Amino acid sequence: MRFFEDIQIGQRREIGSHTFTAEAIKTFAAKFDPQRFHLDEEEGRKSLFGGLAASGWHVGSACMRLLIEDGRRLTQEAVARGDKLAVWGPSPGFRDLRWIRPVLSGDTVSFVSVIVDKRTSGSRPGWGILQATTTGTNQRGEEVYSITATAFVPMREAGG
Repeated sequence: MRFFEDIQIGQRREIGSHTFTAEAIKTFAAKFDPQRFHLDEEEGRKSLFGGLAASGWHVGSACMRLLIEDGRRLTQEAVARGDKLAVWGPSPGFRDLRWIRPVLSGDTVSFVSVIVDKRTSGSRPGWGILQATTTGTNQRGEEVYSITATAFVPMREAGG
């Protein structure tokens, strides 16, 4: 992963796509969000969603998996180049989670993350704080998901 100094506001990262199948929607819902419109096609059609809808938590979980996979890919590329790696810290949280439109069975959502703010940490010397907004867009070009998350990122000078 990159160091704080290597990241610029406005930087865009395409992190991947996920297709939501009826089986996966039902499996996730049965474990974590067992509402009728996530579990049954007919109930989904009768709902405001108009079809079997993925739980918003399912959409967020798919996004998180893609973020982690993309981070691993970037790390492998950096190692192959012989770059020094920045080991990011935890996230102190997120804000503005929005489920904008329903994600229905068969939809493919593509996720993009954009750096919207960065600052040095006042309480943790050697660390910066990034904010990124990640959005998900379906195959029709409609935005369906958005979240702004924060992460601690080490500064190069602190890394030696």
